[in-house]
Amino acid sequence: MMIVACALSLQLTGCAQISMTPPQATIENAAKLRDNRFAPAAVGSFKLDAGKAAGLDKSISIRSNGLSSPIENSFAQYLRETLKVEIQSAGLFDANASTVISGTLTESTLDSSIGAGKASLAARFVVTRAGDVRYDSEQRVSAAWDSPFIGVAAVPFAAGQYEALYRKLVGVLLDDASFRRAIAKTSEP
Repeated sequence: MMIVACALSLQLTGCAQISMTPPQATIENAAKLRDNRFAPAAVGSFKLDAGKAAGLDKSISIRSNGLSSPIENSFAQYLRETLKVEIQSAGLFDANASTVISGTLTESTLDSSIGAGKASLAARFVVTRAGDVRYDSEQRVSAAWDSPFIGVAAVPFAAGQYEALYRKLVGVLLDDASFRRAIAKTSEP
């Protein structure tokens, strides 16, 4: 709804700052986590890769508009919250768990050019258990779509495509067999 309201205001103003909707759990990702072999997990710190420009974490351009995260105005924190919401929905979140998942946002792009839109998102995820690293891997997702000429249609659609990448990235992480072993109750070193 927020994106639709922003789209309507774009007709009047021509440019705006749009905020993503708060992360919500998905049925697909919750189903991947509903496995009694998984240990409860905490979600640790998430940050932008140190080699990236700070602006990459704050806002992304969609034509003449900006898209930002409602979570601390940070895409890294939006990714953290997306993962946390999914883990909570499966009843596996425990802030004091010895298994901790942390991450580093390594890529965030969006191109809503007329004709062909595309976006990509990547992060390095690390799982530690009692301080020992059990998993350390980068995951990447992307999307491509037909991008209409008219900005009032293209902007909210591109925003939705980009936002969906966060849920998709968490889904790819949850599908990784090495990650699943790392969060299992009896994970091997």
